[in-house]
Amino acid sequence: MSPSIIILPLLLITITPTSTTSCPSSISTPCPPFPSSTSTLPFPFSSSPGCGHPSFQLTCSTPHSLISINNLSFSILTYNPNTSSITLSPHSHPHPHPHNCSHSLSLSIPSQPINLSSSPFRISPSSCSRLSSLQLCSPPSLPNCSHCPWECKLIQNPTHLLQPCTTTPTHRPLCHTDPLLFLHQFLQSGFELQWDQSQDPYFTSCKTCLSNNGLCGFNSSHPNKPFICFRSESTLSPPWIRKIKPNKMAVFSLLIAFTSLILLVSVAAAVFRSGRFKSRPETEQDPTMLFLRNQRSLSLLPPVFTYDELASSTNHFDPKRKIGDGGFGSVYLANLRDGRLVAVKHLHRQCHHATAAFSTKSFCNEILILSSINHPNLVKLYGYCSDPRGLLLVYDYVPNGTLAEHLHSRKNSLTWQVRLDIALQTALAMEYLHFAVVPPVVHRDITSSNIFIEKDMRIKVGDFGLSRLLVLQDNTTSSSSNGFVWTGPQGTPGYLDPDYHRSFRLTEKSDVYSFGVVLLELISGLRAVDQNREKREMALADLVVSRIQMGLLHQVLDPFLKQDCDAVAAVAELAFRCVAADKDDRPDSKEVVAELKRIRCRTREVVVAVAVAKE
Repeated sequence: MSPSIIILPLLLITITPTSTTSCPSSISTPCPPFPSSTSTLPFPFSSSPGCGHPSFQLTCSTPHSLISINNLSFSILTYNPNTSSITLSPHSHPHPHPHNCSHSLSLSIPSQPINLSSSPFRISPSSCSRLSSLQLCSPPSLPNCSHCPWECKLIQNPTHLLQPCTTTPTHRPLCHTDPLLFLHQFLQSGFELQWDQSQDPYFTSCKTCLSNNGLCGFNSSHPNKPFICFRSESTLSPPWIRKIKPNKMAVFSLLIAFTSLILLVSVAAAVFRSGRFKSRPETEQDPTMLFLRNQRSLSLLPPVFTYDELASSTNHFDPKRKIGDGGFGSVYLANLRDGRLVAVKHLHRQCHHATAAFSTKSFCNEILILSSINHPNLVKLYGYCSDPRGLLLVYDYVPNGTLAEHLHSRKNSLTWQVRLDIALQTALAMEYLHFAVVPPVVHRDITSSNIFIEKDMRIKVGDFGLSRLLVLQDNTTSSSSNGFVWTGPQGTPGYLDPDYHRSFRLTEKSDVYSFGVVLLELISGLRAVDQNREKREMALADLVVSRIQMGLLHQVLDPFLKQDCDAVAAVAELAFRCVAADKDDRPDSKEVVAELKRIRCRTREVVVAVAVAKE
């Protein structure tokens, strides 16, 4: 037997530290909403008694972990470290409902207020605002208030559900025929809680503890649960080794050092020969890359470019190569090594935390969605780069500008045939996203600025940063089986679906509304939003709809299209249906495509007839 093998157990015993830390630093089971790759829950959260913050103790489970606040149990739907907030949904209710209030029981509405006072949590203003904006439709439909006083109190003032919740409404007033159903859906989709670190001594103490390489925890057996900083103490020798005389100790130490050196060299050589000693790629440590790997198979993702390669292809992001600008980055013309001309979108990370979080989410969203779709009227994603210096997306270059630039420039000369073809191609792209992709994709930002025009006047729809899949993917939605997801309204002013803005229900019909506004731009040549117009007509949809209702469509038509008034009127009628206030009154994208094809066919017949008549 080799001497090194004989001494190895002795060596392991000698150098193994013993720890007095009583707080484990890792978790062994998945703890949503934290990533499955997370081995340690971030402070203040913990799943171990005595660790973290006493108000943030979790019971890890799937699909949702649980947290207890004031003896009430809640499911944790999401956690946002940038805003120090969590989204919760009640897990159970400690008090049963009266039997004669079965409607509330079936809707899982608590029989008393959810009281979060005396806890470090406070209800976010947005959640309170959603409750305070709810209004009872007339005539009111009340239960028997003598038997169900709590239900009547909720119907008359929904803010009683969460205490304290006194925020004045910032959303538009929402009339609901069944407020209890609304409250049930509100609880199922989750309400947001925030906490203030500056007012909590645990956070201040934890910063000092972490700076000393400690673990943050508390005395769980003490009634006041005071903060404790657990520290690891180790010894490099067991008690018996101290009994060895100094001269023998020196020889023994040299022997251990020599044996350790031999072992180290042997292991290093073996690992090197096996080819396993390779440095992990820098991108694998990047949180954005980890998110992409967790969401989708790498085989579906486009190629990864290096930051230096893309910087070189844009002449280090030369301002002269800038071909577009947005709120979260700029677009540059790039010439790749293989000679391809591409557009590189540079999403900057050196900005405010909230903006950076949205920028990263938009970046991941575009990669995940564009890597799974393929249509001639949708932009193609060639690759991406996630680097501390910036997030980069590489698209095919569409050289002829955007539809907005063509429509709203002084040299607007788009013929009716070209405009009709642009409308049909955009509708075909929308139909593909809604009906050919599984699960369906809602673009959420179909605007004339996101419709790019090729030299042959064919179009490509781009900018999928706000897009959403109609599927339960982050546990913040209630159900997609009914054709919608619950999510905060996002989009471009003037194109945003008012039904979606009121109800927080995102459907494919929200894209149809935005497309309807694009149709109105095509027939009028006017901007979707113009602050120079009167306040009630600032939005193009409001302006044109009012003219159509008064039979004055000719007042808002582009003068360049006067000779095609019949076909333009047909498109105006389609646009009028697309921008209906109620989503159920709008056609779906299949109907839109069919109607535009019918209009185009009739237009061509008229053109042919006129040409024959001239001959």
